[in-house]
Amino acid sequence: MINRDRIGKLAGELSRQKLDALFMGPSTDLEYLAELKLFDDERVKGLMVSREGRCFAMVPRLYKEEMTAALGDAVSYKVWEDHEGFTGAWAAGCGELGLTGGRIAFNDGVRAVDLIEMRAAAGFEWANGAETLSPLRRRKDETELGYMRKAGEIADNVMDGMSKFIRTGIAEKDVRDEIMRLYEENGAEGLSFSPIVASGPGGSMPHYTGTDRILRDGDFIVVDTGCKFHGYCSDTTRTFCLGEPDAEQRKIYGIVLEAQKAGESAVCPGATGQDVDRAARQVINDAGYGQYFLNRVGHGVGIAIHESPYMIEGNTAPLEPGNVFSVEPGIYIEGKYGVRIENLVAVRPDGTPEALNKFTRDLIVI
Repeated sequence: MINRDRIGKLAGELSRQKLDALFMGPSTDLEYLAELKLFDDERVKGLMVSREGRCFAMVPRLYKEEMTAALGDAVSYKVWEDHEGFTGAWAAGCGELGLTGGRIAFNDGVRAVDLIEMRAAAGFEWANGAETLSPLRRRKDETELGYMRKAGEIADNVMDGMSKFIRTGIAEKDVRDEIMRLYEENGAEGLSFSPIVASGPGGSMPHYTGTDRILRDGDFIVVDTGCKFHGYCSDTTRTFCLGEPDAEQRKIYGIVLEAQKAGESAVCPGATGQDVDRAARQVINDAGYGQYFLNRVGHGVGIAIHESPYMIEGNTAPLEPGNVFSVEPGIYIEGKYGVRIENLVAVRPDGTPEALNKFTRDLIVI
């Protein structure tokens, strides 16, 4: 059912941002406001919320049952048939809420081609609404944090399973299949993203998508995975070693581990996303491997696997209690291997960090 408290807070945010309304197509925004997950086809559908807290839903007849069940009776429904097209329903909804000619934001669940037709059907000034809900979504309450702690616990259990399953001679695909089996066994409701299993030279590509390589002695194996629990994501990475690592491998792993710990330790009252990025990055730069660190240190996590706030140079906004984000430095040496270590971190009410992953960060030699 639609969350009236969150709708009220969104209405206040719209007033603060000088917007008359926000229209949200199928997206994590709709999951946040109403636990509404919609099949993403070409039919225009979604929810409009005005700065007064009034709502109307764009409803293709095909989706009427599930949308009315999710949104309840506090919403005005504008139902349209496939043979009619959506523009009449759109114009009627905008007129009912007094939005014609107003300033309407649209989230990332709306296609540009549909936005063109929407504007022609009911004139308005449009704005980018991709981050309109971010001030609310990035500050998790205790219920949300509880879901994320559980998702993190499940991910830790799966990572422990990986430490026992990975062995020489199996394929990356075998590891991925076992990850998915273990998530189901441990009570996850689904994956938060497709697992990354990157062995040997594949590990130098942070978002490696291969599956066929056979694991060999001497490999670093980067395992990056997460699940959903009550709609909220986990995300964690560990790097295992098959057989005894050489001196360079031990050195690089140690640098990344020190950087990850430094990033977490930088979370304190008044700290910013930039501070967290700099703390982890400085360790790798000082060790002489700065050119091999390819990405920001972290990203927010919640209902979406990537959301605000971001741990990145230039983000000078102070971290807030309830923020949850990854701290995931890495070193990626093209053609050889990669090392990444990642925990999710929540900001406590006193501004200190709470790691949502407990599985060991020490190097596991298999």
